[in-house]
Amino acid sequence: MPRKMLYLRVDDVLKKLLAGELTLDEARRKLSAINVRHVGELARLDIGRAYRVGVPEMILGEGKHPSEVAKLAIKLARENGYALVTRADKRCTEEIKKKLPRGFASRYNDKARAILIKRRNHVFPKAGRIGVLAAGTADVAVAEEASVAAEVMGCEVMKAYDVGIAGIHRLFKPLEHMLRKGVSALVVVAGMEGALPSVVASLVDVPVIGVPTSVGYGVGTKGVAALMTMLQTCSPKVVVVNIDNGLGAGIFAGMIARSKAS
Repeated sequence: MPRKMLYLRVDDVLKKLLAGELTLDEARRKLSAINVRHVGELARLDIGRAYRVGVPEMILGEGKHPSEVAKLAIKLARENGYALVTRADKRCTEEIKKKLPRGFASRYNDKARAILIKRRNHVFPKAGRIGVLAAGTADVAVAEEASVAAEVMGCEVMKAYDVGIAGIHRLFKPLEHMLRKGVSALVVVAGMEGALPSVVASLVDVPVIGVPTSVGYGVGTKGVAALMTMLQTCSPKVVVVNIDNGLGAGIFAGMIARSKAS
């Protein structure tokens, strides 16, 4: 957006606020909506997204050159104090480390394939506690992506992996511990037939977010069988995200925790 046009839109909002045509909250939302940073011809970073909708702008590393990822991530981190890059490889991490400004640090979660860049003194506001369960060790990558997303949302994350229905007795102790600690929501990740979210939902009094993964044999069709099982659940409090969408599940759980905390 040209600078002159941006000034005109800001002036318009301020005039309406002074005239009583907008409330303070309405003016704040409108100003947040135009808070965009251009990165050449590459991208338009929506740096006001966290204020507008409660979820920050994030960068998908998949399909982008490492130099592009680094450029976008560092720009976003400078503006917001942090940036999360998802579905990134080690080449992206190396490129970011080369260009990292003074006063910033980066951390790569190789299981989640996620990079968190953060100003050293940046603190995420606390927004409650959630739990993340993974049915099998093959589901851990997606569970870790959900965990990273929830942490950026300000949540304390409790984890328990390899607690699927093939050995259902492994589930009860960690699940009881999470409930005693007062988790606001549970992210339940499962491949194969995807039955674990329904089982968990029948045992707890908090919302359950089912995440089907593309883990399984033959007829599982890269997660479609798990997705269909979760969508067809007879438990009335399971919500389901797309296949391998740990990011979406972590964000949704974070929103639930934040709402409960406030």
